[in-house]
Amino acid sequence: MAQLYFYYSAMNAGKSTSLLQSAYNYRERGMHSLIYTASLDDRYGIGKVTSRIGLQADAKLYNANINLFDAIKQDNDTKKLDCVFIDEAQFLTKAQVRQLVDVVDELRIPVLAYGLRTDFLGETFEGSHYLLAWADKLTELKTVCHCGRKANFVVRLDGEGNPVIDGDQVQIGGNDRYESMCRRHFRALVWN
Repeated sequence: MAQLYFYYSAMNAGKSTSLLQSAYNYRERGMHSLIYTASLDDRYGIGKVTSRIGLQADAKLYNANINLFDAIKQDNDTKKLDCVFIDEAQFLTKAQVRQLVDVVDELRIPVLAYGLRTDFLGETFEGSHYLLAWADKLTELKTVCHCGRKANFVVRLDGEGNPVIDGDQVQIGGNDRYESMCRRHFRALVWN
């Protein structure tokens, strides 16, 4: 039975690594899957999912204007899909999460989505909000704060390493711009 899975965490918990490993497992068994990633994150190349440990795979791109149900159905009509993977799932729209629900329920294709739960202010992203509400299975991938506690928040840093407490929700970046922290340290820097 197909289900919608949401794997969420702060940054640097291995979301992309986990996605790439799962996609590899499908390929190794001769099964056909698709990988999607957000078009606005091109740090490692256009149409690539790349992990910090060096793994990578080609991916189809999505943006807010793509109907994922129609795109996935078209691919499935050409060659039966066994699974769909979504990287950077926090950037999905509410409508796109609903389209993924339709992929699972109508096309009976499992969908595994990977993304951040919250932004640099502790607010949920639109895609994460609806995945948390509508996914069949939720799995938290864990990483650690500099103090050793579980990190479940992300702090945005400016060029001097100071916390940023306002601005656009989306600003693409990696370790140069963001740091995962526990709630205690997040609160001290962002909610003070």
